[in-house]
Order: sequence, then C-alpha cells, then structure tokens
Amino acid sequence: MTACKKGLLASARQCPSPNQDERPEAEEINLLVIHSISLPPDEYGGPWIDCLFQNQLPPDAHPYFAEIHHMQVSAHLLIRRDGELVQYVPFNQRAWHAGQSCFEGKERCNDYSIGIELEGSDETPYTEDQYAVLAHTIRLIQKDYPAITNERITGHSHIAPGRKTDPGPAFRWDYLRELLAKVD
Repeated sequence: MTACKKGLLASARQCPSPNQDERPEAEEINLLVIHSISLPPDEYGGPWIDCLFQNQLPPDAHPYFAEIHHMQVSAHLLIRRDGELVQYVPFNQRAWHAGQSCFEGKERCNDYSIGIELEGSDETPYTEDQYAVLAHTIRLIQKDYPAITNERITGHSHIAPGRKTDPGPAFRWDYLRELLAKVD
C-alpha cells in the first residue's frame, strides 16, 4: 500500500460521496472508528454500499432500501470482504459516519475521527483479508495522523452505546491488536 496524499489513499478505489463537509477549524484528527455494513443486511457484494454513500440507493431494489434510501451517510473507507479498499471521503474532511456519539467525554466524534466500514455484520466473522488490509491501513493513517494511537481505535458500539452494535461480537479486537504489533 502507498501512503496518504492529500487525505487520499492511492491504493483505494475512489468513490466520492457528497455526504461530507469541512471539519471544525483547529480540530485534531485523533480517533479511528470501526464500523460494519452490509446491504441488504447480511448480504455481501454488489453495488449497494457505494450507492448508499452516494445518495443513489434505489428504494425499490430491496424492501430494506425503502427504509434507508433517504439517509445521507458516508465513511472515509470501506474494506470489502475480499480486501478491496474503497475511499468515499478524504481524511481531512468530515465523513458522516458516527452520528450522535461520544468518546472519553467528547461528543460529535465525526468532527475528529476517521471512520472505516468493514463489509460484514455483527455475527458474521470478518475475513483474513479484511483484517490484513485494516491493520496496514491503520498504520498508514497513523503515520499522517499520529494522535490516532492504538488506544484511540474504537468501535461504533463504543461511541454510541445502546444505539449501535457494530462492528459486533464477531470482530476480533485481540487479533487486530496482534496484527498492529506486527505491521510497521
């Protein structure tokens, strides 16, 4: 993988989302939030995540889409089950991924965090490819944003308890820590 340039990863497929805006001035990027997503729920592959993050999800393509097609959400990155890396929002911009959230007493996590979606669900084990790409991507991000220490990597469920459950019990935090220890 190559390093970040202008908030973009050269190794990622670029799929710009309109669901972004400027971060507050002088806000240090110091948190990384791990999410999970599958569209339709518990189904993998297909164009639907890209469509959602680009406000192009057809409400009649699946019954679930009728409920969510109006949402304006995004993440900085998505790691698909085969390890493909997709970038929707440059890191220096605010992606709309965390919603109402709080980390260590500080609210509005979108203001100071980078959001990474893993294609998956709470109960489905994530793939080896996803963990490998996630660990390498985190290390690249940490080079440009050193305030994102390993202790400042968290799950959506941790910053929005009671509202969100992802990345869920299937996510192996211990394995991610082990991989991070091996990656330079």
